[in-house]
Amino acid sequence: MSISTPNAISTPNTSPTITTDALIIGFGKGGKTLAAKLSAAGRKVVVAEASADMYGGTCINIGCLPSKSLILSAEQARRDGANSTPETREAAFEAAIKEKRRVTSMLRDKNYHKLADQDNITVITGRAHFTGPHSVEIATAEGPIAVTASKIFINTGATPRIPDIPGIHTTPGVYTSTGLMDLDDMPQRLVIIGSGFIGLEFASMFADFGTAVTVLQHNAEFLPREDADVAAAIRAQLEAQGVKFLFNADTKAIAPAADGGVRLSVAVKGMTRGASQACDSTPAGTGNAHTDITGATDTTTTTSPTSNPTDHATMSHVQTKPSDDGEPRFAEPAEARFCLTTDAVLVATGRTPNVEGLHLEAAGVELTERGAVKVDELLHTTAADIWALGDVNGGPQHTYISLDDYRVVWSQLNGSDRPYTVKDRKHVPSSTFLATPYSRVGLNEREAKAAGLDYVVKRLPVAAVPKAQVMRRPDGLMKAIVERNTGRILGAMLLSVESHEVINIVKLAMDLDAPASTLRDMVFTHPTIAEALNDLFA
Repeated sequence: MSISTPNAISTPNTSPTITTDALIIGFGKGGKTLAAKLSAAGRKVVVAEASADMYGGTCINIGCLPSKSLILSAEQARRDGANSTPETREAAFEAAIKEKRRVTSMLRDKNYHKLADQDNITVITGRAHFTGPHSVEIATAEGPIAVTASKIFINTGATPRIPDIPGIHTTPGVYTSTGLMDLDDMPQRLVIIGSGFIGLEFASMFADFGTAVTVLQHNAEFLPREDADVAAAIRAQLEAQGVKFLFNADTKAIAPAADGGVRLSVAVKGMTRGASQACDSTPAGTGNAHTDITGATDTTTTTSPTSNPTDHATMSHVQTKPSDDGEPRFAEPAEARFCLTTDAVLVATGRTPNVEGLHLEAAGVELTERGAVKVDELLHTTAADIWALGDVNGGPQHTYISLDDYRVVWSQLNGSDRPYTVKDRKHVPSSTFLATPYSRVGLNEREAKAAGLDYVVKRLPVAAVPKAQVMRRPDGLMKAIVERNTGRILGAMLLSVESHEVINIVKLAMDLDAPASTLRDMVFTHPTIAEALNDLFA
């Protein structure tokens, strides 16, 4: 237990009890920022964090920063050719993990001391649960601590969503993003369940390290919320890195493989080849029966099976879904079964608010239908003087949104005449750190059309940007949506080197209601990627 003791009261034969002005459950971005602000204002604060490995929150420990550290190391390995042989791949991966651990350890320590060294803040390492509207018990290694607080802030973040697949919890070699970022040895083959942006970041990263990556997508459309041209460009770039995709694929079971790897039983809809044996009777490591597998839709692509452990997941085609009379059924929707053998599996099927074990009902805090803490536009929960910040409240799962949630809460505590609310928040941008980063803000063309807006589409190939050529990074495209009559910028999608920086310029223009002509005519330094906005909005 890590306790900075100014507010702790203990007596022999009783559990410690603390009475404080504010209790913050979770050491995430919003919570830790609020704690420091409250302390500076002279208020007593308790911060409860379930794990000493999570001081500072998800971003610095198991999210944004460690993943970006590994992504940069992987890009360097690709540029240097260190991903070309087994020996150099392993050395590059080992160095990358070592650097990632150094960065996260340093940041975790700094974050801990930034709070724990303040006289007004008590940091307790333990798992908290409500015992009443203003009371919480924190289970620590040394025993429970009771905390009573005037105001309570829930900042527990989100946790990976794990699908209900037999064997997924018990099979060695199956990881969430947290575990996959902390391996000592690089997997030669990796299967990723889920093709959302988290899964794609890991696909790109491990492909750059030299891992053979296969991504399983449960339906036929790649990135269905993105515009078709943007999604196609992202997919093409991932495939150019060597990433393979299998669409309409549902993982039915996961089990250990005979060679020490992982074996997945996968059903693929729309495929018509069949055999009679079940996956669990197929010897692990076999997979040369079909070197090319074609589905009923042109969006279905697969790996080419091989016994080489440095190649993609070994695939054996074992059966089609039988009809009621036991005969193979080839009429749509057909469902072919395959065995995939791999070294590691990443489960990247989204994240869900982390409310387990909080006993929210004891405080009168309700959840939404999606399992998030229910909040209003001020981030009030359904209980008086209890707020929820960050991923746990069901908002966009970004560190910078957690920080903005802090602003919403602080504006109520600092005596503002008009508190800042969630409704005041404008144009949330996002970035996905692929080999060519993808960033967007506002509406895409698909959404603008669905909203019935009158718009024009602006496009610019990244190859037309001088700085991209200088950087030898000409891949990608830039796309913007502009309202026809007003010139209002509705949104932008940038698949480009340094897009994660440039997108913030577009967001600022949108926040200020600046027309597209503002970016068209802005004077930028040269050569930069940002100056491409002159041409994009021309």
